[in-house]
Amino acid sequence: MIIGVPREIKNNEYRVSLVPAGVRALVENTHKVIVEKSAGEGSGISDEEYLDAGAVIRQSPGDIYKEAELIVKVKEPLPQEFDLLSEGQILYTFLHLAPALELTKALLRKKVIGIAYETVQLEDGSLPLLTPMSEIAGKMSIQLGCHYLQKENGGSGVLLGGVPGTNPGNVAIIGGGTVGTNAAKVALGMGANVTILDTNLDRLRYLDDILDGRAITLASNIGNIEVSVVDADLVIGAVLIPGARAPCLVTRGVIAKMRKGSVIVDVAIDQGGCVETSVPTTFDRPTFTVDGVIHCCVANIPGAVARTSTFALTNATLPYALKLADLGYEEALLSDSALRKGLNVFMGKLTNKAVAESLGLQYTPLETF
Repeated sequence: MIIGVPREIKNNEYRVSLVPAGVRALVENTHKVIVEKSAGEGSGISDEEYLDAGAVIRQSPGDIYKEAELIVKVKEPLPQEFDLLSEGQILYTFLHLAPALELTKALLRKKVIGIAYETVQLEDGSLPLLTPMSEIAGKMSIQLGCHYLQKENGGSGVLLGGVPGTNPGNVAIIGGGTVGTNAAKVALGMGANVTILDTNLDRLRYLDDILDGRAITLASNIGNIEVSVVDADLVIGAVLIPGARAPCLVTRGVIAKMRKGSVIVDVAIDQGGCVETSVPTTFDRPTFTVDGVIHCCVANIPGAVARTSTFALTNATLPYALKLADLGYEEALLSDSALRKGLNVFMGKLTNKAVAESLGLQYTPLETF
């Protein structure tokens, strides 16, 4: 199979979808890998390293999309890439379709086979391809929050860890999954007061255990969310319902009650955001302010630490890429239930129920094909 690795064009996206070791693994399995010139530059990977691993370098994205049977990306195609896609082409990447009607319609129109990293799901409910990026986004969310809390960046001037004789800052984390857990670890390590809210009481028990009771764990409901958010210096939106649009849990009314200069980092923005006032931002213009509260809603936070993110992502995605290339998409999907859950669009049909419900589009179960 011919595997294509285009250069990412999303704003300030420095990741690349395959490292040279991944290229070598595919080439050794008799596949051809074509990589767009300078695709790895943002992650510190040169064209020469790809060539040494057995890849072929192509000059333009058009060359990649025209030749490749399997396109391996990091982020969803942007409008300028829609027409480069072709019918029957396998697109293997983060898609986040639930809040993206235009993209979804484009993929359906082009009749691609779209496999989304974020909905590949194991029997235990875990998301193996999303997890490493969620770990990074969770840790980065506190780092970003600290930055924007600084007075020169418009924040309240609170140091999360405080110093002896002063109060530490308050961090409210909405969602106790991978993002929330990693955010809590970093915030606690800084010495902040941390509250984690989740609807799953067993998850809260688990977090209370692994965090040695250092964080306050609360059942996520309207009352607890409002009290925690209003009292917070930093709020982390870390809610995830696989494939579906994130629920709106923090309303504009609650935002208005927060202290001026407080910060919200809505990591759930990829799936629409869990804060009513959230809209996607980029690293060019990462923040905006509503009612005196700074919002950071960058949709590709891990791209800021591209070197780490690229290698972490390839560790997770490569085994499935090999399966798709070795077996072909039909046998790969039939033989792997986790990969099957990753299928979002198939030859003009929407095959992910959560996405279909979020967008009000017709859902077609894969079993009907």
